[in-house]
Amino acid sequence: MDDNTPKNEPVADAEETEDPNIPIDFSTFILSLSSSAAFHLGLAPHPENQSQCQNLPMAKQTIDILSILQEKTAGNLTGEEERLLSEVLYNLRMAFVRESQKSAK
Repeated sequence: MDDNTPKNEPVADAEETEDPNIPIDFSTFILSLSSSAAFHLGLAPHPENQSQCQNLPMAKQTIDILSILQEKTAGNLTGEEERLLSEVLYNLRMAFVRESQKSAK
């Protein structure tokens, strides 16, 4: 702390501003996108207010993004990452078809 820093305000260094409990890696990224798709499919409540809504075009867009990631990362992922991405995509696609059929009725 230098002499110009106000004494009332705490000084945060880089280590204090990062959340050590959330590792950011490819799998976390995929799970984050899949959570977003699940929310838009109406399968998961909103994290802040617990309300549920459905936005199938947004769900499809997120599923398409995951599909693009699968295509563009082919051959560059670990076996575990490949399985995770494949399973997430399969489950989201099946849920999308199910929810689309419900909406059409």
